[in-house]
Amino acid sequence: MSQNERKIALIGYRLSGGGSDKVMANLSLFFEKQGFKVDIIIVLNEVSFPYAGKLVNLGLLKNKSNSLFNKAKRLITLYNYLQDNQFDFIIDFRFRTKVFQELILSRFIYNTKTIFTVHSFLIDHYMPNNSWLTRLMYNHCFANVAIVQEMKTLIEKKHQLKNVVTIPNPLYVEEIFERQNENIDFNFSYILAVGQYENEIKQFDHLIYSYAKSVLPQKELHLIIIGNGDQSKLNMVILENNVSDFVHLLGYQNNPFRFMKRAHFVVLCSKNEGFPNVILESLACKTPVVSFDCDFGPRDILENFKNGILVENQNWKKLIEAMNLLSLNEALYNEIKENTFQSVQPFFLEKVGFLWMNLLDSY
Repeated sequence: MSQNERKIALIGYRLSGGGSDKVMANLSLFFEKQGFKVDIIIVLNEVSFPYAGKLVNLGLLKNKSNSLFNKAKRLITLYNYLQDNQFDFIIDFRFRTKVFQELILSRFIYNTKTIFTVHSFLIDHYMPNNSWLTRLMYNHCFANVAIVQEMKTLIEKKHQLKNVVTIPNPLYVEEIFERQNENIDFNFSYILAVGQYENEIKQFDHLIYSYAKSVLPQKELHLIIIGNGDQSKLNMVILENNVSDFVHLLGYQNNPFRFMKRAHFVVLCSKNEGFPNVILESLACKTPVVSFDCDFGPRDILENFKNGILVENQNWKKLIEAMNLLSLNEALYNEIKENTFQSVQPFFLEKVGFLWMNLLDSY
């Protein structure tokens, strides 16, 4: 079979918001460039990322009640679509917590060589805690892709899967070049944090408290937080720490790169990660990063005092010290900034894409 005849289905929740959704969108661009016929199948009707190929939006079939009948209808639609098109590969980027549904998908719906991806330290969001079930669902598939080596080791140790490989997240640098210079509506200096705060993983409430205890407000170096979530709790922390003039919650931004480009540095203070795109994207914008050395991902991208600062995991005192250091030590800041862009070149879409090509060609 020639490469031009290959057909690939990329399946995810949406084309907006999350890191795994961004990976799927980026890989669609790569695979189409390599001559694949690409179909992107999404579950939710949310589209904002650039992508390539044909979009199959199952979210348009979802009604408000999301009844069992409606879910069955979407599942049957997916089954019929996969049967009609006979893809050579299916790559699933979703988190997968509904065991019965995922068992049906993995054993009966997906009808060709299937690759399942895992994008978080919390592997139970992708595989059942029960190892027997995990092996039943995922040991027969073409491959399971972990995004860092530590994640691969964890999956193999816990579930004894035999088909796990490591491929990092790709960085679509052309999009960043194209969009990073778009205007912003303010001219004060600031640091930046990015992520959804619908749950406690990003810990932006603790970040605001730590920011208030740092020298940054006195230096009039503001804090901007962009992402989705309930702002009421964060607004309360802002008021309690008397930093209302310095902390800005901008909500979801379709173009985060323009904020990254102009930030003094970016902060990542998560409880855990997978392979944080925000670090890759910030460094591509030539902006240093201060990050907890959490599991997993930051230590695979950041080299301490080279392209950013890795802080002892969950040590908020050390995080404050690192933020102070990058705001006060201009020589160190400039040295780190000089190394940012070059450090992410191994993660460019073309290079990571060919790791995917090697995997697909391995059958």
